[in-house]
Amino acid sequence: MDFGTRDTYDGPRRHEEARSAVPLPARSPDTEAVHAGREDLAALGLHAPPLDLSTTYPSADSRGEAARIDAFAAEGAEPEGPPVYGRLGNPTVARFEHALAKLEGTESAVAFATGMAALSAVLLARGAAGLRHVVAVRPLYGCSDHLLTAGLLGSEVTWTDPAGIADALRPDTGLVMIETPANPTLAEADVRAVAHACGSVPLLVDNTFATPVLQRPAGQGARLVLHSATKYLGGHGDVMGGVVACDEESARWLRQIRFATGGVLHPLAGYLLLRGLSTLPVRVRAASATAAELVRRLAADPRVARVRHPRIGGAMIAFEVHGDPHEVIAGVRLITPAVSLGSVDTLIQHPASISHRIVDAGDRRDAGVTDRLLRLSVGLEDVEDLWADLDGALGAGAGEERIAAGREAAR
Repeated sequence: MDFGTRDTYDGPRRHEEARSAVPLPARSPDTEAVHAGREDLAALGLHAPPLDLSTTYPSADSRGEAARIDAFAAEGAEPEGPPVYGRLGNPTVARFEHALAKLEGTESAVAFATGMAALSAVLLARGAAGLRHVVAVRPLYGCSDHLLTAGLLGSEVTWTDPAGIADALRPDTGLVMIETPANPTLAEADVRAVAHACGSVPLLVDNTFATPVLQRPAGQGARLVLHSATKYLGGHGDVMGGVVACDEESARWLRQIRFATGGVLHPLAGYLLLRGLSTLPVRVRAASATAAELVRRLAADPRVARVRHPRIGGAMIAFEVHGDPHEVIAGVRLITPAVSLGSVDTLIQHPASISHRIVDAGDRRDAGVTDRLLRLSVGLEDVEDLWADLDGALGAGAGEERIAAGREAAR
C-alpha cells in the first residue's frame, strides 16, 4: 500500500506483508470489531479513520485510468491504486466493508445506500445471469417480501418452509433467501440444514437481527449475508446503509451492479458505520441481557398472550397482547413508538400496521404476523425504567379488568 497523503485503503494486507512475513494470530470478534478497517492507521500517523468526501479524484494518467476501468468492467474487481470516482468506490466505505467482512468471516463485503438497495443488487445480479427464480421462506422484512412478490426487478418467487426448499428448486433458481431470526416473529431456521438443501444454489441469509455477534451464517454454508446496516451495525438511529458480506466472486458482480445502478453508500455513512462496529458486541450483549429479563416478565404477565424470543438470544422481542395493541403503542412514554430497530434507545411498533403493512393480510397472518403482535427492539436503558413504561402501556391496552391482576403478577 502506498502510505502517501491520499487514503487508498484496500485492507491491511500490503502493510502487514511489508512489516513481517509471519501471519497475524487469529483475533477475537470483539477485537476485530475495534480494529478491523483501522490496521493501517498507525503507519499513516492517524488514530481515527479519515473521512474522504471526494466524489472524484485527479489523475493525469488517462491511459492508466482507462485500463483500470476496463478491468473493473470486465471483472468487477476493486481497482488497484488511487480511487477513480465515487461510484466506483470510496476509501472510507472500503474500510467499513473490510471490517464487516472480517466480522462475518467472509472474503469480501459490498456496501450500499440501504438494505433494500443491497437486496436489489443481489436480485439484479442473479437475474442478469438468467436466474430469476427465487425460493424464499416467510416471514421476511415486509419490504423484502414485497420486492420479491411484486416482481419489480423481474424476479419470480416461490414461498415455502425450510423443509420444502429442495423440492422448490428449479433449473432457473438463482437464489434461496431466509431471514433468521425472522422479522418480526423471530422464527429461527437451521442455516446449515437450509444451506445443504440449497445444493449449488446460493443461500442468502438476512442477518440483521442477529448480527455477527450472535451468528455468522457464512460459516454455516450461506454464500451471501445481508444486513440492513441502518439497524445494529450503525446502532444509533442516525445512519442508513446496507451491506452484503460474501465471497469475492459474488462481490465482483455486486460491485458491477452498484456501479451501474448508483446505489452507493455515502462516505459519511461509511464512517459512521465503521464507528458503530467498534461498539457492536458491547451494545448487542447489553441490550440482549435486558431483553432476556423483559421476556421473563412479559411471559409471566396475564395481559400478554404470547412472547417470542430467539434461542440464540438478542435484543428483539415479539409479543402478542390480549388487549388493544394500538393502545399499548400510544401508551409508552419512555420507549419510542417508531419503526426500525437496533438503536441505543428502545423502539416499539405494530408490524401489521407499519413494517409489514405492505404484505398481503392473509400472507401476513399465515407467517405469524397477527394483528395483536408487537415488536420491541430493546435498547440500552435501565431494565426497571423500561419495565415501568411497558407496565403502564400494557395497562392502557388491557382493559380495566386486567390491569390490577397484571401488575400484581409482574411484582
